[in-house]
Amino acid sequence: MEIVQIVGLGLIATFLSLIVKEQKPTFAFMIVVFSGCVIFLYLIDQIYDIIRMIEKIAVNANVNMVYVETILKIIGIAYIAEFGAQLTKDAGQVAIASKIELAGKILILVMAVPILTVIIETILGLIPS
Repeated sequence: MEIVQIVGLGLIATFLSLIVKEQKPTFAFMIVVFSGCVIFLYLIDQIYDIIRMIEKIAVNANVNMVYVETILKIIGIAYIAEFGAQLTKDAGQVAIASKIELAGKILILVMAVPILTVIIETILGLIPS
């Protein structure tokens, strides 16, 4: 029932933010940021467990760990960029949020190029000359 706790925290933070926003918009934003960080930190253990599970599956499947680590980094970049962009949008800075999203996409592409290269080389190696 962890989701109930997370949703409860989110709802409480939302109500507090709406109440405080009329008097102190800065404090309302800080409530939003704090609650977002608390939810993220609450999920760290689950994220760690997922990473360990994926690594274990990769070792059992005899997959090169460099590829698994790269994919996990790509997933991490995606989540962090999304989290940062959403917080920035909450602050009313949509232009900066779009730049964060763009930076995340470019970093993901940079990290994915070596994997795509290996996939293309493998496919080309399978095609008869």
